Amino acid sequence: MAIDPKSFTKAVHAGSKPEPVTGAIMTPIFMTSTFVQEAPGVHKGFDYSRAGNPTRDAYETALADLEEAKFGLAFASGLAAEQAIIQLLSPGARIVVSDDVYGGTGRLFRRLYAKYGLDFQFVNLSNEADLRTALTPATRMVWVETPSNPTMKIIDVRKIAQIVKEKSGKERVLLVVDNTFASPIFQTPLALGADIVVHSTTKYIGGHSDMIGGAVMVSDSSLHEQLRFVQFAAGAVPAPFECFLLHRSIKTLAVRMERHAANAQIVAEFLANHPRVRRVYFPGLKTDPGHGLAREQMHGFSGMVSFDFKGTYDETVKFLQKLRVFSLAESLGGVESLVNHPEKMTHASVPEELRRKLGIGPTLVRLSVGIEHAGDLVDDLQQAFGS
Repeated sequence: MAIDPKSFTKAVHAGSKPEPVTGAIMTPIFMTSTFVQEAPGVHKGFDYSRAGNPTRDAYETALADLEEAKFGLAFASGLAAEQAIIQLLSPGARIVVSDDVYGGTGRLFRRLYAKYGLDFQFVNLSNEADLRTALTPATRMVWVETPSNPTMKIIDVRKIAQIVKEKSGKERVLLVVDNTFASPIFQTPLALGADIVVHSTTKYIGGHSDMIGGAVMVSDSSLHEQLRFVQFAAGAVPAPFECFLLHRSIKTLAVRMERHAANAQIVAEFLANHPRVRRVYFPGLKTDPGHGLAREQMHGFSGMVSFDFKGTYDETVKFLQKLRVFSLAESLGGVESLVNHPEKMTHASVPEELRRKLGIGPTLVRLSVGIEHAGDLVDDLQQAFGS
């Protein structure tokens, strides 16, 4: 598998045009809240930065180009982007959700939006029968995360899209795909049949662990209009400075993802052969149950690797504390390697029964493999294992 060569050029030039007044090759940071109007309602396309800002416009254009979408929308965080999508729905709607999703997504759905009359059903979407059973006349949305967080489950987006289309009647059923783990470099869900793609741009798109952001990409003009209204009316938009930084980061996204994926492959193969590891979750391994499907719908396996430590919880903690190149921290997708304990950190809000069912237990470890030298990463894991 290899990145589409066009992705490197697209990432560098997406959304970028020389600034017309000075010729600046980088879109300037328009740090302004408001814009002078020639007459009431007569202006140069901008009136207030919550509604639109030239720096954000350039960044949103880049997001759309990357995801092969017609429209991109930037939000202040990944969860703000998810909120905007859910706000397309009305009380009484059913949303069928992948059971293995980011803990914050599940928390948003279970603890915040469920009380507004929305019915969230968490289902193993790799099982077609379970999906079909969960779909009812009240279903308005199916929410997929692939690869999933933290067990790297691969969901067949084309198959889900086909089933959702069959079930859509007068009331459309929307297919949403969280593409954060793959990034637009390795997966383009709209081309696979999705209606909406969502990202935490904090992760790979930002790539430097120095900002928070989210994004939604669509090609349907009606959906874009509805989401644009939510973005404007609710106001959870990123500041111009964050938009500038994120747009800048996009230019190196393809190069970074190539290195993330190469390093992750080396790390996963090392772990798969280590006696202190019970199981590795990484679609790039031929033994992984999602390997074949990942090869069909992805252009690379990305940089996320999880594994079950063979030992007790206390031994797992000691292993985490001994790491020196990998840093114990929340989040992922930055140039530096991070390690996370999902049960106690990112997925602590997931109900305990569901955590056990998904295999998110006391010895599960999630790695965000960075762009350091692969040998240094393997050496770090080796010394932490104590062998």
